[in-house]
Amino acid sequence: MQLLTRSNLQLAAYGLFIVVVMLLPLVMDVFWLNRISKYLVFGMLGIAISMSWGYAGILNLGQGLFFGFGAYMLAMSLKLASPTSLQQGSADEPVPDFMLWTSEPGAPIDLCCINQGSFLWIPFKEQWFGVAMGLVMPTLIAFVLGYAMFRARIAGVYVAILTLALCLLVRLLVIDAQPLINGFNGLTDLGWFTVGGLEFDPYLVETYYLIAIITCLVLIGARWLVNTKVGVVLQAIRDNEERVRYLGYDVAIYKVFFFCISAAIAGLAGMLYVIAAEFASPTYMNIGFSISMVVWAAVGGRWSLLGACLGAIMLNVVEATVSETEMLVEAWQLIIGAIFLFVVLVMPRGLAGVIQEAADLALEWLHKRAKERRVR
Repeated sequence: MQLLTRSNLQLAAYGLFIVVVMLLPLVMDVFWLNRISKYLVFGMLGIAISMSWGYAGILNLGQGLFFGFGAYMLAMSLKLASPTSLQQGSADEPVPDFMLWTSEPGAPIDLCCINQGSFLWIPFKEQWFGVAMGLVMPTLIAFVLGYAMFRARIAGVYVAILTLALCLLVRLLVIDAQPLINGFNGLTDLGWFTVGGLEFDPYLVETYYLIAIITCLVLIGARWLVNTKVGVVLQAIRDNEERVRYLGYDVAIYKVFFFCISAAIAGLAGMLYVIAAEFASPTYMNIGFSISMVVWAAVGGRWSLLGACLGAIMLNVVEATVSETEMLVEAWQLIIGAIFLFVVLVMPRGLAGVIQEAADLALEWLHKRAKERRVR
C-alpha cells in the first residue's frame, strides 16, 4: 500500500506515456508516424505553456513568436543544405533561390543587393549555427522582454497583451522581409537535417524517434525543474507574489528565468517541427496559433505538464480526424470549440485535474480499506 501514493502514480503515468510513445512505430505506418511526430512537437508547446502559465502564472499569448524564431533559424540552414534550392553566388556567399525569384520581371538583377543579403545567410551554412540560434534567439528575446515586464511589475492581462502585440509585430516584419527571408511565402524546399552523416528524412522512423526522445527528455526535465526549490518558489510567487517578495526573494528574476525556459522549449519545438514538416512560415506567428497553444494546455490541464502535453496531442488528433471525416468536415471547428467550452465549464482544471481527483478518491478508498483490515 505504501507504493500507492500520488507521487508514484504520477511517475507511473509519465512512464506509461514514454513507453507508448516509444512503441508507436510498431503499430503505425510512416504517414501517421510523421503526423504523430508533429503532434509531439505540439505537446512540447503544451509543456512550455504549462511552465509559464500553470506554474509561473504568466499567461503568454505570443508563444508562437518563440516557436517561429526557432523554426526560421533552423530552416535557414536547411534551405542552404537543399540540393534543389539552386543556390546562387559564390561558395563563400550563398544566396537562396527566392532572392532571384522575387525580383521584378524584366528588371536587371541587383547583384549588390543580393550580395548584401547573403551576409545574413553566410553563418547558416553550418547547421550547428542554425540549431544554436534556434535556442539562443527565442531565449534572448524572452529575457529582454521578460526583464522589462517583470522589473516593472507588469502582470496579469497586461503581460498577455504585450506578448500578443509583440508576436503580431514580428509577424508583420517577417512578412515585409520578402527580399531577405521570402516574406509571406516562407522557406520551402529545405534539405534534410543531418547529424554525423545521418540524414533525418521526415518519413523515417529515425526522425520520429529523434522527436519522440527529445519530447520525453523535455517532459522529464521540466518535471524535475518544477519540483526543485526554484520551481517551488515560483509556484509560491504564482499564488501570492507579495508574500514571496516580503520574504526576500527576487520575484522578477524567478519569473524571467521560467519565461526564458518556456521560450527555449518553444524554440526547440519550432526546430523539430521544421524537421518533420520541411517548411517554415509566418503562420507560425499567427495570433490564432498562439491562442491554440493556450487552449491545448487548458484542456489538458495547465497545472500538469503531462496533462498539457497530452491535451495538445489529443486535440490535434481529434482535429485531424474530425476535419477529414466527410460528415463532419463543415463542423469540425465547432466541435473543437464545443470540447473547449465543455472542459472550461465542467472541468476547470482540465482532463488532468479530473484524473487526479479520481485517483485521489481511489487512493483514499484503498487506504481506508487497508486500515479497516488491519483493525480486524
